[in-house]
Amino acid sequence: MKKNVLISGGTGFIGKRLTSLLIEKGYSVSILSRSKKQDTTDISYYQWDISNQSIDEESVLKADFIIHLAGENIAEKRWTQDRKEAIVQSREQSVQLIYDVLKKNNKKIDAFVSASGIGIYGAINGSKICDENTSPANDFLGTTCQKWEAAADTIASLGIRVVKIRTGLVLGKDDGFLKKLAPIFKYRLGSALGSGKQYMPWIHVEDLCAIYFEALYNSTMNGAYNAAVYDNTTNASFSKTLAKIFGYSIWLPNVPAFLLKIILGEMAQIVLTGQRTSSEKIENAGFQFQYKVIENALRDCLQK
Repeated sequence: MKKNVLISGGTGFIGKRLTSLLIEKGYSVSILSRSKKQDTTDISYYQWDISNQSIDEESVLKADFIIHLAGENIAEKRWTQDRKEAIVQSREQSVQLIYDVLKKNNKKIDAFVSASGIGIYGAINGSKICDENTSPANDFLGTTCQKWEAAADTIASLGIRVVKIRTGLVLGKDDGFLKKLAPIFKYRLGSALGSGKQYMPWIHVEDLCAIYFEALYNSTMNGAYNAAVYDNTTNASFSKTLAKIFGYSIWLPNVPAFLLKIILGEMAQIVLTGQRTSSEKIENAGFQFQYKVIENALRDCLQK
């Protein structure tokens, strides 16, 4: 009988590719969704409503593993106070729903793997290398990720192995970050942002999904892991490489930081600051990146 993996947020960019990978590896997949969808041979859909704290308990009870990706998109809208609260609550309350079902039914699963972000280290300008032992920051991104991970740790209190994947900038085909950025560079209007010196820890979506899969079956994995390539990619070098792939050299000046702050408000810190993260822990766990060179990763994502 196939092992079942329940994915929250399974209809998103990462969730779709992860679902395909798990099916390829011989697993059945269940997906939690706000709307009921038609089941397929390998995918079962279940409804939940985080705001109303309702969930189809069967989704949890049939699971052997749970991968938790659900949460409001941090970069989708300006960070008003209401938006900030929605971002945090979507992460805390969604885990609470799953926790309650597991505890009430004394249900044991093999592992609970939760998304997190390298934003836990805060908005940093500089070359400091952050590993999993680096102290979390107290800014909005840092505190959001801390609450995200603390929610996941409640699952560990039930005697279940918990792995937290601190994700960098995810590169993929026809979706994610590049979906919005590629057209600008295609028409030769791309440029670096702010100083351009801010580091941009990145990961190809194929590698990210492979890390999630590793976390399922590698029973030695426990706690937090950075999921980003350790290199020297800055916003300027990333932009230069992207322009190169489209066949030109950047000719426009950097987009001024003050302009981005006017347009994006506090959320501008996402693009104006960055972190330099170590990948030593995930590699020591036995994981090998398929894409470790930014140009190769971008070319793969942009090829037709």
